[in-house]
Amino acid sequence: MVPVRLAMGLIDAPLRWVQKTFGLGGMAAVFLLPNMLIFGIFVLLPFFINFAYSMTGGTALFLSDRTFVGADQYARLFDCANYLAPNTCAEDTFWTAVSNTSWFVVLQVTLMIAFSLVTALILNRELMARSFWRAVFFFPVLLSPVVVGLIWKWILQRQGLLNFGLFGFGFEPHVWLNDRNWAFAATVGVSIWAHMGFYTLIILAGLQAIPKDLYEAAEMDGTRAMRVFTRITLPLLMPNLLVVIVLVLIRAVQIFDEVYVLTGGGPGTSTLFITQYIYETGFAAQLRNPGLAAAASILMGLVLVVLTLMQLGLSRSSEKKGARK
Repeated sequence: MVPVRLAMGLIDAPLRWVQKTFGLGGMAAVFLLPNMLIFGIFVLLPFFINFAYSMTGGTALFLSDRTFVGADQYARLFDCANYLAPNTCAEDTFWTAVSNTSWFVVLQVTLMIAFSLVTALILNRELMARSFWRAVFFFPVLLSPVVVGLIWKWILQRQGLLNFGLFGFGFEPHVWLNDRNWAFAATVGVSIWAHMGFYTLIILAGLQAIPKDLYEAAEMDGTRAMRVFTRITLPLLMPNLLVVIVLVLIRAVQIFDEVYVLTGGGPGTSTLFITQYIYETGFAAQLRNPGLAAAASILMGLVLVVLTLMQLGLSRSSEKKGARK
């Protein structure tokens, strides 16, 4: 025990000095300081640098070589006669990406929550090999987004697995990823397949936290299954659903990896989303414009903050109403 006590004494010595110097209240700040430094270096500092880039113009990479243009980059993004018609905008590619992202968010978030909820309700029942099925639904989450994109590109390409199966049943092969509508549907479906297991797990944890006594009492009263779901399951599951909605919403707006590998934004600009627009404008275009890309990313970040605050506000209002009842 002597080496252990010696080690504990060495650890205690600086802690005693911190407590004596800063007091008990100051110790919390000292322990938080490393995390705050990491947050400041890797989150706050890049944000301010990005904002500085959005106020400059030109193709140079370093800030000292760029020209200060004020809010011109933001004005360029919003220079539009009709925001619902991207071809009337000065930066039509940006508004095309915004339109595609908006439709993607609406479809993907709605379907993701619906499928995750239904899957969690099924997996929460007494099933044969229930642990196996839970693992099956969670397995895609473990895959890299690039791997997911490559797998589904192999399945959906002209000589892919899907066309091979259809040809076996007498159907003509179809170039799925060259069709605008099918390519967009593929991005939604692949995203749901890749990430549904994670959100199903969160909802499943919420379902298992609901006391079984409530269901037993409802069964004794002869309550219908749909009424049990709307009056017991759904209200008690709302905190978990709120977390899922916020996470799905943020991830849907930031979609990039698997879509970029799967379609590359095509055909045309049918699957071009806002994150890919930022990447290509700032890094991949022949005439790159880091300032315009930074301005677009700032706007996307503000939208995410507003959506998150709205979700939290709705959650707090519903909690207050529930407390009053």
